[in-house]
Amino acid sequence: MGADKTTSWSYAEAFALEDELAYRARERSLALRIPPVTPGTAAALTVLAAAARPATVVEVGTGAGVSGLALLRGLPPASVLTTIDTDIRALRAARDTFREAGVPSNRTRAIPGRGSLVMPRLSGGAYDMVFLDADTAGTLYYAEEAVRLLRPGGLLVVNDALHQDKVAQPANREENTRTMRAVHRLFREDERFATALLPTGSGLLLAVRR
Repeated sequence: MGADKTTSWSYAEAFALEDELAYRARERSLALRIPPVTPGTAAALTVLAAAARPATVVEVGTGAGVSGLALLRGLPPASVLTTIDTDIRALRAARDTFREAGVPSNRTRAIPGRGSLVMPRLSGGAYDMVFLDADTAGTLYYAEEAVRLLRPGGLLVVNDALHQDKVAQPANREENTRTMRAVHRLFREDERFATALLPTGSGLLLAVRR
């Protein structure tokens, strides 16, 4: 196995093709100074949604709709995406993205507020997929709530799971890095979940509830 994975990572990211709608969503995201998911991550979300075929999805961290658009492109036609964000401007930008993509308004539900306040109000065991891409400090709590929300067979996806490559550095003891390691342990040690950690983007943690 080659020691330098940078070239392969770059190739994999460039492998993902994006259209004008995705480019415009990225422009909105950058205008709001919100880092969007990478093209490779967006492509992975589309594939995961197409494979899992969830009817109900929760996204924590809407941004300008880059990840939401990717999810919607993989979801079955009748599936509904509930997306949560504290930034009203971001939710407005995401609505523009979804509208430009021709997504019917009844297929998305945008909820303003903190994930820590909104997620507890959602029905337990009622969701087939949860995607977390919000503040790292709150990710452990969001992940614990995701356990409650997912029905058997449900899929959890956590973005930035390698936290900008810091998680793999044993000497790094930053609070956010330690939080992400705690998220890893939560699912690796929980026999109710089958778990994988992928290097796509800045890391994707996948966990399927058995």
